Amino acid sequence: MSSIQAALLAIDSFIWGPPLLILLVGTGIYLTARLGLLQVLRLPLALRLVFGRDQGQGKAGDVSSFAALCTALSATIGTGNIVGVATAIKLGGPGALFWMWMAAFFGMATKYAECLLAVKYRVTDANGQMAGGPMYYLERGLGSRPLAKLFALFGIGVAFFGIGTFPQVNAISDAMTLSFAVPREATAVVLTLLVGLVTLGGIRSISSVSSKVVPFMALFYIVSCLGVLVANASALPDAVSLVLTSAFTGQAATGGFVGAGVMLAIQSGVARGVFSNESGLGSAPIAAAAAKTDSCVEQGLVSMTGTFFDTIIICTMTGLTLVVTGVWSGDLSGAAMTSAAFAQGLNPHVGQYLVSIGLLFFAFTTILGWNYYGERCTEYLFGVKAIKPYRLTYLALVASGAFLHLDLIWLLADIVNGLMAVPNLIGLIGLRHVVVAETRAFFARRDSAEPEGETQTA
Repeated sequence: MSSIQAALLAIDSFIWGPPLLILLVGTGIYLTARLGLLQVLRLPLALRLVFGRDQGQGKAGDVSSFAALCTALSATIGTGNIVGVATAIKLGGPGALFWMWMAAFFGMATKYAECLLAVKYRVTDANGQMAGGPMYYLERGLGSRPLAKLFALFGIGVAFFGIGTFPQVNAISDAMTLSFAVPREATAVVLTLLVGLVTLGGIRSISSVSSKVVPFMALFYIVSCLGVLVANASALPDAVSLVLTSAFTGQAATGGFVGAGVMLAIQSGVARGVFSNESGLGSAPIAAAAAKTDSCVEQGLVSMTGTFFDTIIICTMTGLTLVVTGVWSGDLSGAAMTSAAFAQGLNPHVGQYLVSIGLLFFAFTTILGWNYYGERCTEYLFGVKAIKPYRLTYLALVASGAFLHLDLIWLLADIVNGLMAVPNLIGLIGLRHVVVAETRAFFARRDSAEPEGETQTA
């Protein structure tokens, strides 16, 4: 191992270690307390807003609230829901799934707060589109332009070299090669053309595709997981019991599993949970800012359901599938472990294809979502004139991603992804009183049956 790689590994372990995880979860715990368990008590209202008929007609914004949510979900529902869950359970045992739930539960309050702030402090750019996210509430709300620029810089780095391109493109090309014998060259050409057709149309095009593909892919994957769980229904109670007990007692070694203590279960579960739903990282607020709405609180409620769908539902489906089939204690890891669970739970041949198709959809939409995030960060730093060069660069990286296996770049991207959270969390903590005040004012008016609306919105 080179000295550079060793240094990056040490930095990565520190950034994604206890300090950042405590800050992420701690912020969620604080907001949960200050907002009075909003993610529980107001979840029914949030779900009504997601699926309601009023999707922002006549209100300021670029896309409907549902389309903005789907754009955010397109970036968060990715390979982490298949590979990340398997990695967490492989490292921390079944108990890691419980800690993923905890990270998601408190993360819902964090996602609510950051997306509320995104709408409150958004602006209209030179192209007439809504621009918002941590860059804008750090500058306009917190008054810190250096932190805003730092966040935007990290965001571009993640879009170009991390979550947005190489890992997703490699996942797609590997799935196409292994399951369908499609050459990498063909995958690269078709994928680049598809991404280009969608992303060159901007947020309206991306959200249009996302609002069709995301519900379909999520439903497809959930039904596939339910097929495994129904086939192994008799093992389900014991699997749930194992998840709950090993979360607090650790898990002894069985089969190819090396055993895990409680702290490892907590760290792996929280880390993978946060990595999957991105609560607190500051990415989802960029999409939320484009929503057609005159209420930052309503959009915050809509956006927090993204963490609910991503982790509480989809990651749970993957985790229980791995536990009921017993593959978690074997020698496999990552996507191979999930494939084995489907092969054992359903059919040896069908299982492999189901996971490959799931990875295809999940990875493709993540590429779309992160293209938009990076574009907004680029526009913040360099203006609208930089959007076209950014899009062309992004497409070039997508085209080359199928042929690259650059561990150092992926490691660097993981570091930058973690660093994104730091300025964002500073913003959330600094603007916590704004979040609480807006929330209380909104529900006071709502509960007294006065006209809904806010004193300050965009």
